[in-house]
Amino acid sequence: MTPTSLTRTSASLLVIFGATGDLAQRMLFPSLYGLARDGLLAPALRILGTARSELDAADFRHIVAGAVQRHVPAAEFDATVLEALLARIDYRSADTADAASMQQLGDTITGLRHGDVVYHLSTAPRFYAPICDALGAQGLAGEGTRVLLEKPIGHDLASAIAINDGVTRVFDEARVFRVDHYLGKEGVQNLLALRFGNALFEPLWNARHIQQVQITLAETVGVEGRGDYYDHSGAMRDMVQNHLLQLLCLTAMEPPSQFEPTAVRNEKLKVLRSLRPIGAAQVATETVAGQYTAGAVNGQPVPGYLDELGHASRTETFVALRAHVDNWRWSGVPFYLRTGKRLPSRTTEIHLQFRAVPHSIFGGVQMAPNSLTIRLQPQEQIELRLMSKTPGLDRAGPRLSQVALDLDMHEEFAAHRRRPAYERLYLDAIEGNGTLFVRRDETEAAWEWVDGVLDGWRHADLAPRPYAAGTWGPSSALAMAERHGHSWRE
Repeated sequence: MTPTSLTRTSASLLVIFGATGDLAQRMLFPSLYGLARDGLLAPALRILGTARSELDAADFRHIVAGAVQRHVPAAEFDATVLEALLARIDYRSADTADAASMQQLGDTITGLRHGDVVYHLSTAPRFYAPICDALGAQGLAGEGTRVLLEKPIGHDLASAIAINDGVTRVFDEARVFRVDHYLGKEGVQNLLALRFGNALFEPLWNARHIQQVQITLAETVGVEGRGDYYDHSGAMRDMVQNHLLQLLCLTAMEPPSQFEPTAVRNEKLKVLRSLRPIGAAQVATETVAGQYTAGAVNGQPVPGYLDELGHASRTETFVALRAHVDNWRWSGVPFYLRTGKRLPSRTTEIHLQFRAVPHSIFGGVQMAPNSLTIRLQPQEQIELRLMSKTPGLDRAGPRLSQVALDLDMHEEFAAHRRRPAYERLYLDAIEGNGTLFVRRDETEAAWEWVDGVLDGWRHADLAPRPYAAGTWGPSSALAMAERHGHSWRE
């Protein structure tokens, strides 16, 4: 499926469904404030919030103001900018189960619309199709409109197909922007620049020179009040299907013909379709699922998952996988993927370990392999580790040690403000640029692979293994890599 290119016309109205929710307050309104502060919102752009909460516009603006004041750094806060942002904002309560309220919302959208419209569905995915149906029934979903959907979409492949079918009944695929906020992070953008903007790395970015790849997305937090959602989802659906596979695609994909939506998405899709299936016969050796017990994180005692949840559960809070991309570029190179909650540190990084030199001229000197680490959070950093001569007279022969060439993005670009992911994603959506959003076939290909792992766990009756909070997961995750002569980077 290759959707036609979308004519890029800047929107004049942004409608946020679920506008009183946690995502809107933590991420969306602070990001809109940041764009307004930098003069990146067109003067004519209006913002309409909607949710089931019975509020008037003044109450809603008070919520927005509070969210901006809580989540925007004090050094970046400007009361004048906030007042100007609030002047753009209106609110209308609506419920998809109440036809009259949806009609009133439609009338409000019609009155505010003076050009293209972006609908951001910051709601549970089960509401996506009903909202789109209501917009379509009122003639508010035709040309000049586009819709943002928050991932993960669905619970498995079947539910993802059902949701996508419901949305694309109303919005054709070229006007559907599926959000994975990791794709808006500065570090992810820098991964593309590093790979395709430098002659140094691309000739080495293949199985001839790279021995293994590790992608880690570690969190120190627990379920943080999201127990009901998380217990239905788990780390495989919440993080592997959603974020880790996108990072894998950007690491492994072939160079796109150009940096535009269709070309980039086509190359990511090829990676997903090249992933070797992991089923019941492989899950015991190629995967590890874990669940945290009580322990300590950053020196503070924390409860176990079951204590936080309040009932028994076999939901995994940790996943480690050994994946393979079966194509010419990556044949034989393992991709170790790891994510979990209550781990020792919060970090997201992509680590590539190069193959050893074919022959050492330095006698018995132990040669550590070169490596490249691209760190996305908590701070963006690129580290290249090389062998170098240790200073000294070396009368018994040269001594070598590993040194790091570091590029600290915060230090190097200190004069540039670090933008939250949603600033970039909102600006692209408003301007109609879909490059950093996920296409339907990508989403469904990811679910197909993840469903195979989940089905394998069920058929093998594999329960998650316990690990103490503040550790790097079950010991079997370490053993999975060590069986192949590899070690996790910690």
